[in-house]
Amino acid sequence: MARRARESPSIGPSWQFLQCFGERAPGEEVQEADIISAVEFDKDGTHLATGDHGGRVVLFDAVEREQMEVEPDERPSASNRVASDFEYRYTTEFQSHEPEFDYLKSLEIEEKINKVRWCPASNGAQFLLSTNDKTIKLWKVYEKRVDQMGDFNVRGKNGENESSNGALEIAQAEKVLREAYKRNGQRVVSRLSPGLKIPKVVSSIVVPAARCRRLYANGHAYHINSLSLNSDCETFMSADDLRINLWHLDRANQSFNIVDIKPDNMEDLTEVITSSDFHPTHCNIFAYSSSKGCLRLGDMRDSALCDRNAKVFEEQELECTKSFFSEIITSISYISFSADGRYILSRDYMTVKVWDVNMESSPVATFQVHEPLQGKLCDLYESDAIFDKFDCTSSSSGQHVATGTYGHCFRVFDLSGDKHQLLEASKLPFRPTAAAEEPSPSLTRGIFSRSSSGVDVSSSPYEQMDTTQKLLHLAWHPQQQIIAAAASNSLYLYFAP
Repeated sequence: MARRARESPSIGPSWQFLQCFGERAPGEEVQEADIISAVEFDKDGTHLATGDHGGRVVLFDAVEREQMEVEPDERPSASNRVASDFEYRYTTEFQSHEPEFDYLKSLEIEEKINKVRWCPASNGAQFLLSTNDKTIKLWKVYEKRVDQMGDFNVRGKNGENESSNGALEIAQAEKVLREAYKRNGQRVVSRLSPGLKIPKVVSSIVVPAARCRRLYANGHAYHINSLSLNSDCETFMSADDLRINLWHLDRANQSFNIVDIKPDNMEDLTEVITSSDFHPTHCNIFAYSSSKGCLRLGDMRDSALCDRNAKVFEEQELECTKSFFSEIITSISYISFSADGRYILSRDYMTVKVWDVNMESSPVATFQVHEPLQGKLCDLYESDAIFDKFDCTSSSSGQHVATGTYGHCFRVFDLSGDKHQLLEASKLPFRPTAAAEEPSPSLTRGIFSRSSSGVDVSSSPYEQMDTTQKLLHLAWHPQQQIIAAAASNSLYLYFAP
């Protein structure tokens, strides 16, 4: 048993490579516009959407995986083993946003897609929201029928006339029709040339198409950092640095301000909003985070402007542990409710924290992600890597949490107390030097840290990780053990049987 534990990176799910879209060749230069900036599954995982820095949205659909034929005496191997019951295939892509210029503020607005959120399907069409720094758009993706016409009265490619004396007969037909119009259309058929053909539909194909249904503009004075669809499937909220607005999907010209932390004097500003998310089942409850590491829960039943928070989740930092970088590394970059709404995940630069909505004093679990980088904060600050914003996500069962890190890697934590896993975004996900032999904290009360465990940082895989190769965005399938991870311009999918 001890030998098996050393061979396996973790006791948790055995993750395997499933698919890759946009894999880079060795030494290939990646264009800035192709870097993926958002990843999102729809509510049942049938559709997958990504957004990139070039303002494009790319869609994938789940299809049944083709079974490979195996001889009776052939043992299963990596080449013939069926990995999953389905796989994803590229469907379509469209240009969601274009670069703009704000003449009033002399500010360039990038086309980069910050967030993508799926909306409920209707009449066989899919709907999704996408946003850049300023403008939110509602897109309709549907199947469009394209008819191919044939039997034209023109000369064919092989040199033969599709109708004899085509040009002459067309001119004669136009003259006949003009004369017939004057006589109320009598005897038209008898005077038309027998060689003249009426064009007809010879074939039809169905192609995916996208159309912008609504444009939600002028709702934010600052950069939009998050979108969240309400459980009522009729409203959604968008958040910028100082305000959170509530929109109705059918009303693009009106929004309601539900959170406003802008002070009368901007010099008194001490924190900004960093992320927000609606409760998965209660349409009146939402959560948002701040740059101070504070997590707040709001209830729209209390008042129209939720300036009084229903709950505040904040972990008090000891004075002896504070440093110049404390405010930067404790700033929450992303929050998300668990599927059942019982827990809230929050991601800051160093850790992933799991909060119970019924306990505000401290998180029920804290997972160290970048603890080996604690002694390199000065270098990270000079390279601006300390300001990177990583996403986090949880499984449908709520037993596992995943988040990105450097070296095009991501970590999967098991809340039941098993060892965590470090996977690389490649066809061979497990790194040989993965620091996955250290136990993860169990889901119990209190703060967990390995700072006193004597971990040798010099032997950590972070020594070899390139901070320019970062995995910021990933998503967990809502029903299956499948993770979609975006590494630069490549999208990797992994599954656990």
